[in-house]
Amino acid sequence: MQISFQLYSARDFTPWEDVLRRLAELGYTQVEGFRGNFEDAEGFRQLLDANGLTMPSGHFFPMEQFEDDIDAVIKTAKTLGMTKLYCPALPPEQRSASKEDWKNVAERLETIGAKIRAAGLGFGWHNHDFEFVAFEDGSFPMEVILESAPSIEWEIDVAWVVRGGQDPLAWIEGYADRITAAHVKDIAPEGECADEDGWADVGHGTMDWKTIMAALRKIGVDLFVMEHDKPNDFDRFASRSIEEFRKF
Repeated sequence: MQISFQLYSARDFTPWEDVLRRLAELGYTQVEGFRGNFEDAEGFRQLLDANGLTMPSGHFFPMEQFEDDIDAVIKTAKTLGMTKLYCPALPPEQRSASKEDWKNVAERLETIGAKIRAAGLGFGWHNHDFEFVAFEDGSFPMEVILESAPSIEWEIDVAWVVRGGQDPLAWIEGYADRITAAHVKDIAPEGECADEDGWADVGHGTMDWKTIMAALRKIGVDLFVMEHDKPNDFDRFASRSIEEFRKF
């Protein structure tokens, strides 16, 4: 089982040298990159190596960079040692209420995925909550993505599924063959952690992670990424989360 850390969670607590050193001290062995880590891929790889960390996965945003400069994306990924690349979102102005628009997005993702796989890497989608806003017929953008892009993977962000009003266990069971990684984060009780957008440290919120982890392990997921979208204390979040995660 790989315990990774989404570096977006530490974006306000740089320099990265200090962040990576602390993560290694806490027992993390992997990190997940985002565009804030990609400007100097070779230099960041040296930092990873110096701290005994690897970066098996990364988020590349926006989706258009896969279409406009895919060679650069692949070079960055390979320099950093990634095996899985995920597109993590659409910008707000592209989050359409039209099912046809989402089918178009999915078709683009399928085309991108073929090119990424041809380079020997995995490719998939990472969800937020907007993929669970139902169309008029009751279906969801997340269903359209997975069904109209049948070859791509899914990095499930379980807490965002919950914030989208859905039962994550049903989605895990329904798309067991598509899920290749999972974001692990927690939702604070109602009215708490307002300054952190209502997120909590893993194991200190309302998510039933023991049950969720059992379901994810059952389908073979072995890459788990700790994340908090807006922590006010990086060290507290990173340390408490890995401590609690080891109990699941």
